Amino acid sequence: MAAQNKIEMNQTIFQFTVTDINGDSFDFCSLEGKKIMIVNTASDCGLTPQYEALQSLYEKYQNVNFVIVGFPANNFLAQEPGTNEEIRAFCKANYGVSFPMMGKISVIGKNMHPLYKFLTSSSENGVMDSKVTWNFQKFLINSEGILEKVIAPRTKPNDPEVIQWIEKNES
Repeated sequence: MAAQNKIEMNQTIFQFTVTDINGDSFDFCSLEGKKIMIVNTASDCGLTPQYEALQSLYEKYQNVNFVIVGFPANNFLAQEPGTNEEIRAFCKANYGVSFPMMGKISVIGKNMHPLYKFLTSSSENGVMDSKVTWNFQKFLINSEGILEKVIAPRTKPNDPEVIQWIEKNES
């Protein structure tokens, strides 16, 4: 806990405003006090069925200060070729997605979105370095906006490790 006291505002997720899938601003400050799962998504990936578990998790825990924020990305084998409108329609029609979805971004490389630079660099997040290895990698952010865990893409959203993290009381 002492290490967390050294985290500054510019090292929390709350410093970011992004564009949602409808083209509107989405301010992470609006999520203060909630645990957040950030996940990079793709509509044409072997892991795409994880949308179903993500939606189920969101429905179960959205009223206990938990939110999922999806970021479509076309970084891995061109598995998210669609426009924001196509992605939104796909997610709604196939998985009933109602958790916040953002506009398509890049999560790796020279065009990496600043939010993902924050998530993957200890010099920015004050906690750890990591690398986005594939679609559906999950970043778990505590209610104070601090990165706590990175969950591998193949680990399902409803894995016991994730459920325990969501249900764990923060002090």
